[in-house]
Amino acid sequence: MVRGQPNDPKQAGCTPVSKINKIQIENSHSIAVTMGEPAGIGPDIILQAWSQRQLYNIPHFTVIGSKDVLTTRNTQLGLELPLQQVKNADEALACNQAIPIIETKNLMKCLAGQPDTKNSAGVIEAIELALQMVINGDFEALTTCPINKKSLYDCGFEYPGHTEFLAKLCQDMTGKTTYPVMMLAGPQLRSVPVTIHIALCEVKNVLDIDLILKTARIVAIDLRNRFDIADAVMAFAGVNPHAGEEGAMGREEIDLILPAVELLRAEGFNVIGPLPADTMFHQRARQSYDVAICMYHDQALIPAKTLAFDDTVNVTLGLPIIRTSPDHGTAYNIAGTQNVKPDSFIAALKTAGDMVRSETKAP
Repeated sequence: MVRGQPNDPKQAGCTPVSKINKIQIENSHSIAVTMGEPAGIGPDIILQAWSQRQLYNIPHFTVIGSKDVLTTRNTQLGLELPLQQVKNADEALACNQAIPIIETKNLMKCLAGQPDTKNSAGVIEAIELALQMVINGDFEALTTCPINKKSLYDCGFEYPGHTEFLAKLCQDMTGKTTYPVMMLAGPQLRSVPVTIHIALCEVKNVLDIDLILKTARIVAIDLRNRFDIADAVMAFAGVNPHAGEEGAMGREEIDLILPAVELLRAEGFNVIGPLPADTMFHQRARQSYDVAICMYHDQALIPAKTLAFDDTVNVTLGLPIIRTSPDHGTAYNIAGTQNVKPDSFIAALKTAGDMVRSETKAP
């Protein structure tokens, strides 16, 4: 179990969906859900999650997207769940017997597994509309379904990923500078990559003391305010084999990571490292910290996905809103089939609800 993780099975951000007992649905929190790439498994996991909302005590959620796409997928999956188009958040929150859907103007049409770049405008609109409603206070949190960045790139999308786009939108909508931090939260591990969507050969050009400090401070603040972990232990991974072995295999640990760790410790943060990345993710090692601060994308994501591929949630820290996402892609090859598992999406919804509760309690 991750340090600082609640034992209460209702805290589903760190509880596998398969292990949650049947309990009464809780509608006290409202989450805006973007449908994501319509030809992917976004519609599937939305429908499956709603059908299991009572079993897993899933917070109330409203879909921002296309009723037509959900209707078609609903029939294809043989679910025949009730769907209800609504105009605004008030109507959505009053809708408990059907899946509430706020339509985008750029309506999306597609076949499962067959992406079409014509849908890119609708995908972007859904993200923008949902985020604006969360910022306005119409909904308490945002959970996003996977997008296909290649389809968006072909239509002029200029951002490395979903996370960076949301950060820019938050900045534009609030006028406040925003720096997003990706955290993978699973039942056995929380991990954060300091550098994200860049080539591995570029890490050495991007990684510096200021970036490590900025990332760690955001992690510590959000773990306190949104995860109710008052004094999170942050374990820093080295970037080189054996954490550089005192400079014999690289100096990043000596020149960048250790100075950052010492500065953070002087500021009162609870930090350890830099540690050899090959020995910090086994079961006993994980008991010594609340979150692993890793230096590049795969260093953080490989252990998280290996330990809990179906139950890990992508959480964006550092935003003025709460945002979670399932930690998988569009999975075109299984869209519209019975092979789709909604576990990560359900965990993302429940994590968002848990974060709302923690943020409400925070001083």
